[in-house]
Amino acid sequence: MLGICRGRRKFLAASLTVLFVPAITWIYLFAGSFEDGKPVSLSPLESQPHSPRYTASSQRDRESLEVRMREVEEENRVLRKQLSLAQGRGPSHHRGNHSKTYSMEEGTGDSESLRAGIVAGNSSECGQQPAVEKCETIHVAIVCAGYNASRDVVTLVKSVLFHRRNPLHFHLIADAIAKQILATLFQTWMVPAVRIDFYDADELKSEVSWIPNKHYSGIYGLMKLVLTKTLPSNLERVIVLDTDITFATDIAELWAVFHKFKGQQVLGLVENQSDWYLGNLWKNHRPWPALGRGYNTGVILLLLDKLRKMKWEQMWRLTAERELMSMLSTSLADQDIFNAVIKQNPFLVYQLPCFWNVQLSDHTRSEQCYRDVSDLKVIHWNSPKKLRVKNKHVEFFRNLYLTFLEYDGNLLRRELFGCPSEADVNSENLQKQLSELDEDDLCYEFRRERFTVHRTHLYFLHYEYEPASDNTDVTLVAQLSMDRLQMLEAICKHWEGPISLALYLSDAEAQQFLRYAQGSEVLMSRHNVGYHIVYKEGQFYPVNLLRNVAMKHISTPYMFLSDIDFLPMYGLYEYLRKSVTQLDLANTKKALIIPAFETLRYRLSFPKSKAELLSMLDMGTLFTFRYHVWTKGHAPTNFAKWRTATTPYRVEWEADFEPYVVVRKDCPEYDRRFVGFGWNKVAHIMELDAQEYEFTVLPNAYMIHMPHAPSFDITKFRSNKQYRICLKTLKEEFQQDMSRHYGFAALKYLTAENNS
Repeated sequence: MLGICRGRRKFLAASLTVLFVPAITWIYLFAGSFEDGKPVSLSPLESQPHSPRYTASSQRDRESLEVRMREVEEENRVLRKQLSLAQGRGPSHHRGNHSKTYSMEEGTGDSESLRAGIVAGNSSECGQQPAVEKCETIHVAIVCAGYNASRDVVTLVKSVLFHRRNPLHFHLIADAIAKQILATLFQTWMVPAVRIDFYDADELKSEVSWIPNKHYSGIYGLMKLVLTKTLPSNLERVIVLDTDITFATDIAELWAVFHKFKGQQVLGLVENQSDWYLGNLWKNHRPWPALGRGYNTGVILLLLDKLRKMKWEQMWRLTAERELMSMLSTSLADQDIFNAVIKQNPFLVYQLPCFWNVQLSDHTRSEQCYRDVSDLKVIHWNSPKKLRVKNKHVEFFRNLYLTFLEYDGNLLRRELFGCPSEADVNSENLQKQLSELDEDDLCYEFRRERFTVHRTHLYFLHYEYEPASDNTDVTLVAQLSMDRLQMLEAICKHWEGPISLALYLSDAEAQQFLRYAQGSEVLMSRHNVGYHIVYKEGQFYPVNLLRNVAMKHISTPYMFLSDIDFLPMYGLYEYLRKSVTQLDLANTKKALIIPAFETLRYRLSFPKSKAELLSMLDMGTLFTFRYHVWTKGHAPTNFAKWRTATTPYRVEWEADFEPYVVVRKDCPEYDRRFVGFGWNKVAHIMELDAQEYEFTVLPNAYMIHMPHAPSFDITKFRSNKQYRICLKTLKEEFQQDMSRHYGFAALKYLTAENNS
């Protein structure tokens, strides 16, 4: 800021020099030659005006002054050149300056105000610049609908959070899908000094549905028009952003521009950077009316209070109705209507400098907007092709975007020091729970994991599900990390029903997964798979949290609790739907067991029937699951009986039993204290038994475990003695909790454990 002020003082000094130095010179040369209308001698030899000495002296003096005049004129010429360059450049902006007062960006209106300051002799303009107070809340409105837009808006939010120094209040106009995704995301993100409010976009449809729109944004692309009616009546100003925006500076700099609005200016917009509104892109191209090149509405500053007083609702509606009589539909959604209104009322607009909305659209001329990409403030990917647009600096822009796309969002949970935050109940409860833990406890990290809040992005990809009319539908539930990604296509080929998956990934891995999924014909052809990203945090793999996330977000009455490294038999989905009806799962507390087998071969000719599986079992191609390392885990399934069974049969719970089951969606959650390897499924089956679930083995169902490298967690379990000690401690505490919760009936678990 100090540099900017000094620059402007130099600018003013240069201006004064240009104006006054020539005048002083000529006054000295000529005005001084007259006194009371008579010539005044330039030499002290006034008594001898016609002497040779006087003539020679006068000549020398004149020659000396002429040389000096030429020197002054040359200096003035240089100063004028510097002055013109300074006017063209404007003062430099120091992005690293985060003082209380933010720099005033040069653009339309800036040079005028600067000239006004010079004329008024105002040398303290810098001291009078409007400030953004340290703890002033900045309001941002975003229209967001659907799965893809919900994913895009996260990158925008990351870029804003990365640079911000002020509290933020996001106003999200969202449909039901986006609200579910973003509400969960922000709730689990727990970023200090950030408030989120949602407004039902579906309720606003009737306000704009009468406007035909050809733009790919659909009806939601028109909803910026009704923000004055939608947002709180006491909200005076707001920055409105498209979801495909990336910030490269502190948003407070843009917020400060509101102070530059004068008179009836109520809209801050950047000029459109393509020839769209000039109507010369192709033959018979007929755009909506606009002022010159028109304005882009990807970034808007709205003075809501003044817009309401101007009756904005009536203004844009009348304009839209009039233009639609000849245009029939909008091509660029709200942007067409904004521009038509501005065409009639140019005084409404404060033109923002182009670096506040560098548009990488088709036919863009954004390269004319800037000299150096490092000076840009906001990048706008406003092309349907997004990152594939043509621009000589597109690699720079793409890298900037990818930086925030893959940036660890957990690092943005930083406090704004010196700014009071609203009390957050979830955060306070978390701190209270953590404060009750003993940090000297050797199992502290295990205990802490139970209370860790993991940032969660539900439905990372598009999801569609049509409920079955007979209410028997079953969702396969599983969890995975990056090293099991290769199982997804195979599972989709084996299970045609809905799937709910929780993926434990970093931000960068989430983008790798996205590219993998979008490059897979198998995965892209399936819309009934819900992918829920749980972002990495802490030392342990939160296996039971992942299962709970996947369980919680199913849309069917029943679920098949599986693991990602198992392939279900072909046709299992339909078989299970019939079984839940035959065994009356809707009215009884049953857990249907799918017998588990395994192969040690990476290439397996998957058995297409029970008879074929039994043959492979006899030949040693298949084995009952974990028979050689953990027999107790599945022994109660009674594989000997299953070989010949033709009807479902009941089995009793035994210690360490951990079968894969089909249950109603209202079954208890997995216990979060168990992380990594060990006892995560055992504890869940124990609780099902405590709640008097009946375990029933299905005679014609099976699943096969596929081989893979040992997980990091099982390696830690085997190599780390303290890991095993802590797991044993957690088991004992879980059993004690069971006894307290279920009373006398739970004593059998302690007895069984002691006898095992």
